[in-house]
Amino acid sequence: MPDPRELVAEMYLQFAEELADASGDAIRPWFRRDSTVERKQDGSPVTQADRGAERAIRERIADRYPRHGVIGEEFGVEQADAEWVWVVDPIDGTGAFVAGLPTFGTLIALLQNGAPLLGVLDQPILRERWSGVDVPQVMARTTHNSHVVHTSSTVTLADCVGFATTPEMFDRQESAAWARLAGSLDRVRYGADCYAYGLLASGYVDIVCEASLKSWDYLALAPIVRGAGGQMTDWGGSALTIESGSQVLAAANASVHRSAIVRLEQVGG
Repeated sequence: MPDPRELVAEMYLQFAEELADASGDAIRPWFRRDSTVERKQDGSPVTQADRGAERAIRERIADRYPRHGVIGEEFGVEQADAEWVWVVDPIDGTGAFVAGLPTFGTLIALLQNGAPLLGVLDQPILRERWSGVDVPQVMARTTHNSHVVHTSSTVTLADCVGFATTPEMFDRQESAAWARLAGSLDRVRYGADCYAYGLLASGYVDIVCEASLKSWDYLALAPIVRGAGGQMTDWGGSALTIESGSQVLAAANASVHRSAIVRLEQVGG
């Protein structure tokens, strides 16, 4: 007999994919079209597509699960103290979206008591979708367009492909730590935004190391990486929750993750 927690996770995952469908419908008409780009108080760009996609997601959550909380990049917080909270980034990588690059994605996470249970990364232009579920001791699975995927079996840093969105995301101390880790890898690439985490889940990338992030930038990605067999934590190795900070490390497996943590910690040592 299936564990009830598995049935609940499957139910919510199906709904999360419905949310991603609605978000994609709101985003596609604006891609590579003339649209107004505004600047938020922190200097980051926002477009009609960002706001329209998050609005579509929020409306459906309020209609189906009115007691659930929502935390979104564009419209703030509702019922953050609820047991179940959706964390939404309608367009992670708005800069890429504005530049016409299909490396952005819609990120949708569902948290139970502050911990991510499931996540969806949807790329609406390429029509690629990674969906991950991570229920401890019950189930862990990630799919890419409905096909189960797994992280790579690479075990040494010297053979790893690493990603970060931009070296400018690291402060001075973080830059030193990243340089030490990056110098240990076979190759390093920049510029993929959330798409890099999908590639990691599918076995093409081995490490993603980033900083200056908000909770909506990474909570959906943690179940996707873990469900595919990888590890995703903060730089100290602690599990990611709504209370986590701005640094994240995703790795293909426990061996690579441990080695990467050592490199990040050795700066100044």
